[in-house]
Amino acid sequence: MPSPLEEARYELALANRIIAHEGVLDGFGHVSVRHPTDPGRYLLARSRSPELIEPADIFEFTLDSEPVSAAGVTLYGERVIHGCIYQARPDVNAVCHHHSPSVLPFCVTGVELVPVFHMGAVLGTAAPFWDSRDDFGDTNMLVVKPEEGRSLAKALGSHWMVLMRRHGATIAGTTVRELVFRTVYSHANAEIQLRSMLIGKIAPLSRGEAERTGPYQLQPKPMGRAWEYWTTRLKKSGEVPRARSGGARAGRAAKTRASKTHAAQSPNKLPARKKAARIPAKRSLS
Repeated sequence: MPSPLEEARYELALANRIIAHEGVLDGFGHVSVRHPTDPGRYLLARSRSPELIEPADIFEFTLDSEPVSAAGVTLYGERVIHGCIYQARPDVNAVCHHHSPSVLPFCVTGVELVPVFHMGAVLGTAAPFWDSRDDFGDTNMLVVKPEEGRSLAKALGSHWMVLMRRHGATIAGTTVRELVFRTVYSHANAEIQLRSMLIGKIAPLSRGEAERTGPYQLQPKPMGRAWEYWTTRLKKSGEVPRARSGGARAGRAAKTRASKTHAAQSPNKLPARKKAARIPAKRSLS
């Protein structure tokens, strides 16, 4: 049976791939989870595109964002985003940083992102802004210093989403699945708000509606339904991470089992031995 750490690594790899597959993450951005048995650490992948993340790519970090053991591995430069939020928010157990093309227009213009439909209420009543210029002047736009990470965590405050001017957004959750749900649907909310603004004046959820609807959507049943949908879509595309344990050997074993099952279910196919006999010797040597 996989250990809690193995389970956490697998679910984090799955979360990376789901958020990418749903169009929020591209070649950049990153997702993390607090360590399942040590709240003073968190798990984050090495520097790799989210849709490619495997459990073996995921390493442990202290809350100061120092790797516990990752010699010779290239790491994400902006990992302080994660460590500083975990330091500031004991209730947060998962974090995503992205550059969603639907959310970025709000980061560029400063127009407030608000919940405009029921699923969008998971972002909260509104998403605050953080502008690196306020505290640090002109920078290279990346959040790489501890003081920058702390400044961002302060802007997030007690909210669940913060918009980073001219950069992207950072989302928090109490669990990985809640984080994925909030990330995907805040992205969808941004797209719907953008389209609605082209038609006319928007009528967002009232504060009372948002406060009632958000927690309702984050109950186990709605989140479980969405998780099943996203993982099924991932399976159909052939993008599910390798098995939780056993690494490549488990993956090869699964393929072998699948091949045997397929052969057993296809009685019209010739056995491999007879089929090979029909191939001319010259071709079999090429």
